[in-house]
Amino acid sequence: MQRPNPLQWVLYAFGAGLPASKRDWVLRDVTARTWVLRHFARTTVQLAPIAVVLFVLIPGPVWVRACAVLAGLCIGFFYSFAYMYETTEHRAMKAGFPRGTVAEVRGESTAVERAEAEERYNERWRS
Repeated sequence: MQRPNPLQWVLYAFGAGLPASKRDWVLRDVTARTWVLRHFARTTVQLAPIAVVLFVLIPGPVWVRACAVLAGLCIGFFYSFAYMYETTEHRAMKAGFPRGTVAEVRGESTAVERAEAEERYNERWRS
């Protein structure tokens, strides 16, 4: 599995597709145990330049500019959170996977984790 270089990752964070050789990495990126953190890292990369530009361009005292930018960031992260399942599914489809692959892979890993947790529970409390 090949990871993208930093420039490719930044472009990927902004929605660009990756080469076919990175296809497996994209699926891992959107289905790994830390996929939510990865999603918010991509969102932060998308919102940071806009936040800096707005902070510099908005007139007024620093605290007003900071509050305005912070409010905008809150809205941006809210929408990112609201659409994170659809966004990750779209990224996988852009990499060439059929619709539903992300949910299927996450479901398999969740089932394995659930079975392991049940086994630990039974060993501890049912024996």
